[in-house]
Amino acid sequence: MSIKNSWIDETPKWVWWSFLPVVGGLAITYAGNKSKISSWKYYGLTLFGLGLILSYSELAIIIWLAQIVTSFTIRKKYLVKVASRTASIDNYEIAKLLAQERGQIDINDCSKDELVYDLNLPIVYANDIEDLRDEGYIFTSIEELADLSGIPERVFRKIEPLITFGYDIKKESDISWRRVNSFSVQELIACNLDSATAKKIVEEREKAGAFKSLVDIKKRTALPLSCYKNLV
Repeated sequence: MSIKNSWIDETPKWVWWSFLPVVGGLAITYAGNKSKISSWKYYGLTLFGLGLILSYSELAIIIWLAQIVTSFTIRKKYLVKVASRTASIDNYEIAKLLAQERGQIDINDCSKDELVYDLNLPIVYANDIEDLRDEGYIFTSIEELADLSGIPERVFRKIEPLITFGYDIKKESDISWRRVNSFSVQELIACNLDSATAKKIVEEREKAGAFKSLVDIKKRTALPLSCYKNLV
């Protein structure tokens, strides 16, 4: 659902130009040139040519309707194509359209500029994410990212289509939380976990298999993150 008065709801002037009989096809050509989409340029020129040839024919009305319908059909894609890098991402729909055009941003491997300008995150949020990555943490899900950073999950849900979570085993450090999938109770205790927490983690791992993330640990053991934050 679109947000009222968002830039994605705007109607560019060239769309209204398409209402002009005969020459309205050039509006689509303009849009194609501005957005660097060749097929639109050629299609607009074709409509313009047909409009000239058939201007006194009964088919002229069909050409006129075609250029109007086409203009409104491509309007959103045009707006996304020419949108500024800093254009606001007001909702999930806009994020999805931007992702189709620009691709996704890897939370684990992107720059702070990409967090701020491409994902529209406030600089304080970008700093928090960068600090966690500098400590060696690799995010695996939105739930985990929100839980660890303290950033509201709704912030990430809005931009979810633009986010991906790449994983490179080489980036893992000796302080990775993934030790919970291989360490014994004693080894976990040596990592400053209390004995009850260590036993609970190992018991759950042996019963239901390896943990997928810190959020998975939290859900399966019902232990708060503070009990095993030393593993992060």
